[in-house]
Amino acid sequence: MSERKDNRMRAVYHLPGLFEFYELYAKFLPLFRGHREWFYDWCTIGSIYGAPAGCRWDGGRAGFGEADPAAVAALMKEYGISARLTFSNSLLREEDLADLQCNRLCALFEKNGAVQSGAIVSSERMIRYLRERYPGFYLVASTTKVLRDFRQLEAELDRGEFRYVVPDFRLNREMDRLRALPQEKKDRVEFLCNEACWFECPDRKACYENVCRKNLGEDCADHECVSPYASRGYRFSDAMENPGFIGIRDIREVYMPSGFSQFKIEGRSLGSAVVLEFLLYYMTRPEHQLRVREEIYLDSALDLF
Repeated sequence: MSERKDNRMRAVYHLPGLFEFYELYAKFLPLFRGHREWFYDWCTIGSIYGAPAGCRWDGGRAGFGEADPAAVAALMKEYGISARLTFSNSLLREEDLADLQCNRLCALFEKNGAVQSGAIVSSERMIRYLRERYPGFYLVASTTKVLRDFRQLEAELDRGEFRYVVPDFRLNREMDRLRALPQEKKDRVEFLCNEACWFECPDRKACYENVCRKNLGEDCADHECVSPYASRGYRFSDAMENPGFIGIRDIREVYMPSGFSQFKIEGRSLGSAVVLEFLLYYMTRPEHQLRVREEIYLDSALDLF
């Protein structure tokens, strides 16, 4: 049975915090491997994504990950999980491509064991650079492109550069048009599940670009969010009320039967405790969630807040 055919039978999760939540995953992954009966048998981990603090090529979020890249690479290699570097800065200039830190990351992760590493990209300049300089990476079209029009999504899926394309979360419920896609394209759609951003937000792209400028070291004011819920910050309970939210029942009863398998969980800018709740909700059988929570919380070496 081919890997691609097999993946249609499972939910493949792409998890946040490659560098940001290294300590959490160093504890969680042994549980996921050693106590597989605690977790749903219909899901697996496809990748963990992120970028270290100070990464100029980062986009979407300002990374704060302080983990040693070599340790991160070793963890992903040990557990056979794809590492995805978040290189989705849409405002890169030619001179930014020479950044020493980012090129060192590429050299470290491009050939990191049997499982291929990937890069999440937005800029055409970044796409060309990686294909020419580091062809060992597979590429993922970032949600920061804000592909809100279904025709934009179809155009991205027609491009051969991308293994996966992450549309704007507001296309999540376009099920009639999504179901009409050929299976080869369904295999490459990666849905952002737990976005809490205001569904009617007109400034999503401008918000991402503001973060890109900050990651490039520009002195600019923070983006002013126009959401009526901006003061609340991220709450998983709010995300669950979002019209674009994809929960586990949706995955099992709507998306998987329709031929979709790839699901992205956001959360790089949140705390470990919140990310743990995502791992419990999306991956852990309810009767074993307390066991997983205890194993994580009773580790005094972890800072979960």
